[in-house]
Amino acid sequence: MNHQQLSALTISRAKENVDAGGKPFACLIVKDGEIVVEAVNHVAQEGDPTAHAEIRAIRAAAEKGISDLSGHDMYVTAYPCPMCLGAVYYAQPDRLFFAVTREEEGEHYEDGNRLMTLATFYDEYAKPVSERALESEQVAVDDATAPFREWTARHAS
Repeated sequence: MNHQQLSALTISRAKENVDAGGKPFACLIVKDGEIVVEAVNHVAQEGDPTAHAEIRAIRAAAEKGISDLSGHDMYVTAYPCPMCLGAVYYAQPDRLFFAVTREEEGEHYEDGNRLMTLATFYDEYAKPVSERALESEQVAVDDATAPFREWTARHAS
């Protein structure tokens, strides 16, 4: 399948998910033109706010023993939200293909909550922690960096 066909398939899968009571998002993980994993958003079905299509696809790939997506491409319905984009970066596919921009999505759909909207979500990350919608406070803990030092000591090359 080519890029156009794979992107069209994400739209088809997203529409099927809407018909099934879900949200309008799908993700394919592809290697050498062959679909390795398909996933749709299951936030509505599972009540899990992290059950986005990209996250579910990455988890399904991991269940198949694929923890590094080098050599793979990802196809998504819309450009990923910050949570999914972070997961995609950690998964390291070669390329990401999207059918709809966040702006195009926002013309027809809103997926925000009391802390953000589709239009403001990315901007939250650029703000200093003290200015973000989610109130956050660092708590002083004795030797709080110990787990990180221990991990580094065990994994130093």
